[in-house]
Amino acid sequence: MESKNPIFSRQAKGQQAWGGPVPTPEQLQGMYDAPSYAPPAQRTMTIDDVVVRGFITLGTLVVSAAAAWALNLGVGAMIAGVLVGLVLALIVSFKQSTNPVLILGYSVAYGVAVGVVSHVYNDLYNGIVFQAVVGTALAFGAMLTVYALRIVRVTPKFTKFVVAAGLALMGLMLVNLVAGFFIEDGIGIRSGGPLAYVFSIAAILVGCFFLLLDFDEVERGVRAGAPEKYSWLMAFGLTVTLVWIYLEILRFLSYFTSND
Repeated sequence: MESKNPIFSRQAKGQQAWGGPVPTPEQLQGMYDAPSYAPPAQRTMTIDDVVVRGFITLGTLVVSAAAAWALNLGVGAMIAGVLVGLVLALIVSFKQSTNPVLILGYSVAYGVAVGVVSHVYNDLYNGIVFQAVVGTALAFGAMLTVYALRIVRVTPKFTKFVVAAGLALMGLMLVNLVAGFFIEDGIGIRSGGPLAYVFSIAAILVGCFFLLLDFDEVERGVRAGAPEKYSWLMAFGLTVTLVWIYLEILRFLSYFTSND
């Protein structure tokens, strides 16, 4: 018996409710196998993303440093900035966080520390901060050129060497800090003597090598199609390395600059 329901009556005649043909078993299987939703499109990271985030991250640090300089903040602010910046840097590094709040928080905190240190050095050695900034910019430009021309290739062996050298330098600084409580000038790597010259040069070179690792990380991320948010992490790495180089150049120049 034919139903008076128009929907059922159409189906009885081989038609669906919307008037189309009844799907074949193959079409039904295709519908079943199809994903229930379309994944959202995600933009991948580009070099421009890293450049923009780098300017934001480094610019925030510079502005924070300038404010600390202008306000003539003391040693207490410097220690607080170092501690807060170190904690945030460790969180970002170990969690590989792309959270811009954490990264910009590091820039603000460490910017305060850099501003106080720079002010102290400039009071002792007038003009040294400008020289250190120029030296850092030249180091960055030189390493970018070296990387672009493939003069030094970032291989797994090179990466292991740079990381090991960086850990060795931090270990020596920690030993020197502890030794300073018992021996004047510690083990001598920050006292201004010949050993201090060698240590500072080594620290600057290792910082420059870390820039090569940063450039390689950016290039590999772009090539692999990493999500755009990872540009924050790349910018963070570049900022940390540039701060390292700047502070080491600042100290190295102080060994040869008169404070008269």
